[in-house]
Amino acid sequence: MPFPVVYFWRQVPFLRYLVPLIAGIVIQWHGQLPIAALWMLAGIAFIFTLSFFAVPFFKRYKLSWLNGAYASVLFISIGALLAWYHDIRNSNRWFAKHYSQNFSIVVSLDEPLVEKTRSFKADASVRYVLINNQVNPVKGKVILYFRKDSLLPELDYGSMIVLNKSLQEIRNSGNPGGFDYKRYALFQDITHQAYLKPDEFQILNKRQTNLFQRLFYPAREKVLSVLRKNIKGDKEAGLAEALLIGYKNDLDKTLVQSYTNTGVVHVIAISGLHIGLIYGLLALLLKPLRKTRYARWLTPLLIIAGLWAFSWLAGGQPSVLRSAVMFTCIALGQSFGRNTSIYNTLAFSAFILLCYNPYWLWDVGFQLSYAAVLSIVIFMKPVYNWFYIKNKILDFFWKLNAVTLAAQILTLPVSLYHFHQFPGSFWLTNFLAVPLSSLILVGEILLCIVSFVPPLALLFGKILAWLIWVMNSYIERIEELPFALWDGLQISFIQMILLFGFAAGMGYWLLEKVKRGVVAALVCLLVFAVLRSYSFIVASRQKKIIVYNVPQHRAIDFIDGRHYLFTGDSDLVADDFARNFHLKPSRVLHRIGPTEEINDLFKGSNYMVYKSKMILLVDRAIYFNKPEERKAIDLLIISKNPGLYIPILSHAFNIKQVVFDGSVPFWKLPYWKSDCDSLHIPYHDVNEKGAFVMHLDR
Repeated sequence: MPFPVVYFWRQVPFLRYLVPLIAGIVIQWHGQLPIAALWMLAGIAFIFTLSFFAVPFFKRYKLSWLNGAYASVLFISIGALLAWYHDIRNSNRWFAKHYSQNFSIVVSLDEPLVEKTRSFKADASVRYVLINNQVNPVKGKVILYFRKDSLLPELDYGSMIVLNKSLQEIRNSGNPGGFDYKRYALFQDITHQAYLKPDEFQILNKRQTNLFQRLFYPAREKVLSVLRKNIKGDKEAGLAEALLIGYKNDLDKTLVQSYTNTGVVHVIAISGLHIGLIYGLLALLLKPLRKTRYARWLTPLLIIAGLWAFSWLAGGQPSVLRSAVMFTCIALGQSFGRNTSIYNTLAFSAFILLCYNPYWLWDVGFQLSYAAVLSIVIFMKPVYNWFYIKNKILDFFWKLNAVTLAAQILTLPVSLYHFHQFPGSFWLTNFLAVPLSSLILVGEILLCIVSFVPPLALLFGKILAWLIWVMNSYIERIEELPFALWDGLQISFIQMILLFGFAAGMGYWLLEKVKRGVVAALVCLLVFAVLRSYSFIVASRQKKIIVYNVPQHRAIDFIDGRHYLFTGDSDLVADDFARNFHLKPSRVLHRIGPTEEINDLFKGSNYMVYKSKMILLVDRAIYFNKPEERKAIDLLIISKNPGLYIPILSHAFNIKQVVFDGSVPFWKLPYWKSDCDSLHIPYHDVNEKGAFVMHLDR
């Protein structure tokens, strides 16, 4: 019997190319190597790989490991090159290399305006930079926010406008544990943004469109009008739009949170679940064609055409396209022969997708899609075999639950790492939500088909609205259960890899019945437990002060071990979205919970003392008598809009550090910063540098 690892590599040859390709992408992103060095490395590896075939056959067999090394270096360099060329900042035509604050730019809207609470938003492509009456073609993308105004002119997809306002570079909030929005936008070639009033831009008569979008937006509007006309109820219609074509602007935020907390948000986001359902439905309908000799090859073509037609209708979103590519490869693999390895098919599809866009490697949807499919392939049969059920109906429902349980095994580490929560009720919610959402999706497709018959369409709409109401009500009831959500779970990247190692070892044991798999799994689990225990010990000893970057708000956490005491605006505490977005990631990262009091913390009106550190909080005009001796202030926090003159304050206090929080008016900051510079007082502006963290445990 061949060594199992060698056998696996032979069965999954594309994995040998995928792994070094991923390594090259990661190395380039973190190392930012020069393009000349990458081309040189690729050229040398390519020459050595070709020259290996000149070696006599028997020596070539003995030195196959050397050829593998050359090929690995080649694909590492290819991955790095792909990452370099997909980084918009490396392009000579990137608009930021030609743009200055006093220049005007011409952009075209990439989508219709999306209504927000206080503005309209749209992504736009930069087409030209106007320099001294010269038109310079450039590329790149920006986010535009248009103020809600009765004078706002008509804007739509393809509208070309001239911006007369300076762009602002996209920045992260800089709060500990916060989402890296700057990187997320950069991976979509978006680097700047602007908030526009009606007099800060001009509309040109010309429009910039492409064929795909010209066909897609009218088709989407037609589908939306059919759904809105026949499915009554805001929650029901909003969910129907998201289920069928991924349109999320009408979704109820509270409902989305309920689906997230109960582990079934995947039924809302168009992804592998929907594409897989379409794939299964088409395969079932076209099954009779497989019996015909000459029509057998037509089946995969029709399935692939149906998958991509649905993907187009769903807007060609990256998550949809990735799933379509994955199932296209599966359909082709099954048509070529029965011996095609599903693992090789998945590796091939991932290889193709990363060649198209290497930065999808960081996309959570990409990671979850492949983790779910791979987990189902490995663990579905062992989980299903836990119980033998004679009744076919009960067996069908158990099979659905087996699929859900199997998918959770490899998606759990990814979910814990990114979202820090585990929906303990997922098995209850998926039991109903997966089959019911599948039925609703098929019903919506039928509704669109019969929409030209109003009575029949209205009947379908009422049935669908009732089914969606049942699903929503069930999800909201399950969310109220005490075990529905385990929140605040924090694991590191290494701990995530160890969980994957545990799952891989157990999967190897289940598939091959080899005890070494169990041993490897238990070792990974032991190391995971040790690292997690150590992280809790470190957290129990931490002592910090964090001044958060929350726009127009004051937010300060005093941390002592596993507890924090919050000082800040009360409306921020009441706002669930703002609190979860700005404050919760830091508290999950530091493994802390709220407390009513913290040791060694004394709070006065403006003065606070924590761990022997004197803190002065100024959010309004303060009056004081000049002391005989300057009092030391370790931290001066300036908040809101106080009448404050730092030079006068410095006569009374020896200020060691100044922090401007997110509620300080922008127009006052330059004056205060200038005073700090002249007095040689270090300052920290959270709007520019992110949250200020003072470590007191060092």
